[in-house]
Parts: sequence; structure tokens; C-alpha cells
Amino acid sequence: MSLFIRRARVLTLALPGSVPGAPVRPRRGPALRELGLMPRADIWIQGDKISAVAPELPLPPDAEVIDADGRVLMPGFVDCHTHACAPSAPLDEWERALCGATPSELEKDGGGLPAIIHAARTATRKQLAAGLRLRLDALLRGGTTTVEVKSGLGLASEAERKLLGAIQRAASEWPGTVVPTATLGHAVEGEVAAFTRQIVREVLPEVWHEFPGLTIDARCAPDAWPVEACVRLLERARKHGLPVRVSADQLAPTGMVPEALTLHARSIDHLENASKADLLALAASDTFAVFTPAASFHSGLRYARAGAFADSGGLLALASDHGPAACPIHAMPFVIALAVRHCGLTVAEAIVAATVNAAAMLGLADRGTIEPGRRADLLLLRHLDERQLAHEVGDNPVVRVICGGRTVFPS
Repeated sequence: MSLFIRRARVLTLALPGSVPGAPVRPRRGPALRELGLMPRADIWIQGDKISAVAPELPLPPDAEVIDADGRVLMPGFVDCHTHACAPSAPLDEWERALCGATPSELEKDGGGLPAIIHAARTATRKQLAAGLRLRLDALLRGGTTTVEVKSGLGLASEAERKLLGAIQRAASEWPGTVVPTATLGHAVEGEVAAFTRQIVREVLPEVWHEFPGLTIDARCAPDAWPVEACVRLLERARKHGLPVRVSADQLAPTGMVPEALTLHARSIDHLENASKADLLALAASDTFAVFTPAASFHSGLRYARAGAFADSGGLLALASDHGPAACPIHAMPFVIALAVRHCGLTVAEAIVAATVNAAAMLGLADRGTIEPGRRADLLLLRHLDERQLAHEVGDNPVVRVICGGRTVFPS
């Protein structure tokens, strides 16, 4: 199979002097603003890989030709933080919350997070996979070709393994790439110390035996896992060679950032209320900050200081935090628009954070740039200037999605 795209405005995201075939490396500092722009170029794709990129290429025989006509061509979006495997959103509760109902009031009436956890536990693997597949298709239409999907609503071994199995099942039927994460430290039932100890001692080993190599994740918050429990979970995962991530400081400072840095966490996510000192320490490390401005938009809470973090030289990525209840926003163009408006990022920084840096955070070194040898996950926008991606809001700017070298949208 051969695909030839001609006359595109190409954001290669390649750095000057990059070596063909070398693994993609994350960007920080001035490199975070390097889009590798080629104002007019052709791209030749063979199979699932990019074969050539140049201002003018000879037309290969028997290739399918796409005329970009000067529109922007860029790498596919990589959404590196979602909760897309979950029951449908409780819209009645959302409407009540808009009218002032508090989480405790919703839980008292049988709703809230306990109801969502119950729905996840009672749903079958097939039902969960079918719901996730619908969300993955929506993500794909918006240009997301690689997505991380978390478990976390099971709170017990059998339910967590069911959720991870549903993620695997949906991933096997989807043309893009799904990266599962086991968020074993997500919520608490009953007495905190006893519950978290059971997860660490019993659930974690069963999960890593059935799903070897999986990243282990925790959510540190007043209504979730305390710092000490998160540290125990992630320390044990690290001892068995598993990558670890943590969400922290979304609602209030937790003290988790220094602990996560000591644990060499792959990422610390959210950080809306992180202190300046913690952000500076994080910026000086090799741990990513994953910012989720759509979660702030949906909840009406403060936005993280991503621009200041970038100016400090930190490694950063953008993600949607998409989930049916917590953040029903999946469009990465909207995430970019929010990051530029409310988080202090430039358009170029936001694009890099939503593509090559997000891929690097997930440990995927074969995508995120348009260079020979890379996986051919590409987007063609209707825009003639990439800045419109952040400037215009409310419509899908993606007119074509190429995933693994073939057009998957429009299908």
C-alpha cells in the first residue's frame, strides 16, 4: 500500500540535524517551540511508515494521491491521560450539580463516585469494551491516533482485571494505538489504611501477573489516596520494574510532587494547585508534567501554570482527561485552544505537547514527527495556518486522519 500527499504545509516537528531512524526524543526549552515547518512539501507513505518527505517528490507509480492544496499536515494527536473506559455519564447528577448540588449530597442520594464504581463493577467486559470503542472512534475523528486509557473504577482485583481486559478488547478492534494504565490508587472504600494496604498487597500482584509491564498509576487527593499510600503502591510497582505515574495537586497541594520525583515517576499529572517550588523542582527533573486544561474548563476550577513551567525548561505534555463523567471532552484541538488561552502556552508549545512530547511520555519513540521511518499517523487540517488550530473553537478542524498509513477518517 502506498499513499502520496502533495502540496501540504507540513509540521514535521523534526529538530534541525535530527538523525533519520533515531528514536524520537521529548522537547523542552526552546526546542518545545520547534515545529519543523516545511511551507510546501510532499510526503510518501509505504505501508504503515513514512518513506520520504521533501519539498518536491516524484510521484510513485500506483500510489493513492491526496492533494493537500496548501493545508496543514501534522502528526496525529497523542492523548496521554484519559478515563475513557467507564460507564455512561449520569446526566441527571450533572444537571443537579449545575444547580448547586454538592458531591456529598449526590452520594447521599445514591449517586456520585460510588454509583459510578458500582456501574463499572456490574457492567460486563463486553459492555465496557463497546462503550470504550464508541469513545475511541470519536477521538479518532478529532485527530487522536494514540490514546492512553486508565482503569481505576474497580477497586478490587476481579473488577480491575475486567476493566483492563475491556481496554485490551476495544484496542484490538481500533486502528489507532491504545496504551492501558492500571490506576490502582484511584479511590478508597472503607478504612483508608486497610483498603490501600489490600490493594498494594493483593490487587497489584494479580494485575502485574496478568498484564506484565503495565504502568501503575495513583491519584493523590483529599478524596482519593493519601501521600503515604501512593508511595507504598508506587514503590512496590517500581521494585518489580513497572513504570509509575501519579496525579496530584488538582484540588489542593498534597505534598506528592517531591515523593514522585524521588520515585522517578514517568509523569505527574494535573498540578493545577502545585506550588511554585514544586513546579520548579519538577521542571529540573526528567519527569513529565501532564496538564489537563479541559478538566479545569469542565469543573470550573483553576488552570495549571503550564506556560511558566515551560519557561522553566520542564518536560510537558497535554491531555484531555476524557471520561464520561469527570471530563466529557475528548477533542484535542479544544485542549490546545484552552492551553493557549488559559495556561500560558504558545501555539507551537501546545502542538508539541499534544504530539511528540505526549508520545515520548508514553514511551513511544516511533511517532510524533513526520520523518522517514516514523509511523504514519497524520492529520490533514482544513486550515492553511497551524495557529488557527488554537484560534478557532467549536468545529472539528480535522478533514482527514491517516493511521498506520491508511485513511481511517473519513472512512
